[in-house]
Amino acid sequence: MVSFLEVVYWVTVLCCLGQKHLVTGGCSGKCCRGRNMGCSTTDWRMDRAFAKCYCDEDCIKTKDCCFDYFTECPAQDCAASAWSFWSGCAKPCQPSVRVRVRQVEQQPGNGGDPCPSLEERAGCREYRDHRGSQCGLSSGPAFITSLEFGKGRPKHDSYGNPLDPGFCMEFKMESRTAHCTVENRPHTLWMRYITEGFKVCVACEPPALQNRSCQGDGQESNKEAVLQWQAVGNPHCRGTWKKVQKTPQCTCPTQHIFIFT
Repeated sequence: MVSFLEVVYWVTVLCCLGQKHLVTGGCSGKCCRGRNMGCSTTDWRMDRAFAKCYCDEDCIKTKDCCFDYFTECPAQDCAASAWSFWSGCAKPCQPSVRVRVRQVEQQPGNGGDPCPSLEERAGCREYRDHRGSQCGLSSGPAFITSLEFGKGRPKHDSYGNPLDPGFCMEFKMESRTAHCTVENRPHTLWMRYITEGFKVCVACEPPALQNRSCQGDGQESNKEAVLQWQAVGNPHCRGTWKKVQKTPQCTCPTQHIFIFT
């Protein structure tokens, strides 16, 4: 950004030079992307020299921009659309991944912020195969994922009737693997909040509720029973927990609320 003192300097220089070096327009109508050697003119440069100057994006790095580059070629940040709906799971009847995408609506320019990631993947599990038949139940750990990925679950059946809202299970974390903290992908960051000794809440909602997928939650087990869980989206993030209590709604802090998949 040009400071007030710099503006005073240029006004003074231009007034003093008279007709010797008139400003010829600088970057007006000459802004270019990337490095373009032809995107130039002869005018006052930002280093206060009257010489060949440029109006391309790379002139900021090479420090040879024309004096009015930042006003005539303002930075343009990348603009992306809203995320699409999540796709279905890649594989039915087993932990898998789903995808959502977004599109670039405005390309970055003149040193503006680059585009963010245009695709996200998240762990998921569906309960019907490609023919619509219900998947068979299998024994194993309770599969959990972030509460964020449960927002798209249906709240009504095909006739418009409200589905059973389910319940919440509170657990005390007994153990977890180190793999829960090493992932940096956006859809796995929630796993960092699974901490030993902490109380976590897990919502059991349709379709997990309808398919008895909460059977590993310990609701029928002794409170002292050590049960297993696994994070969907990272099969190496797993551990054990003990049941605390069953409640109508989850009351844990948001970052400690998960859902059964």
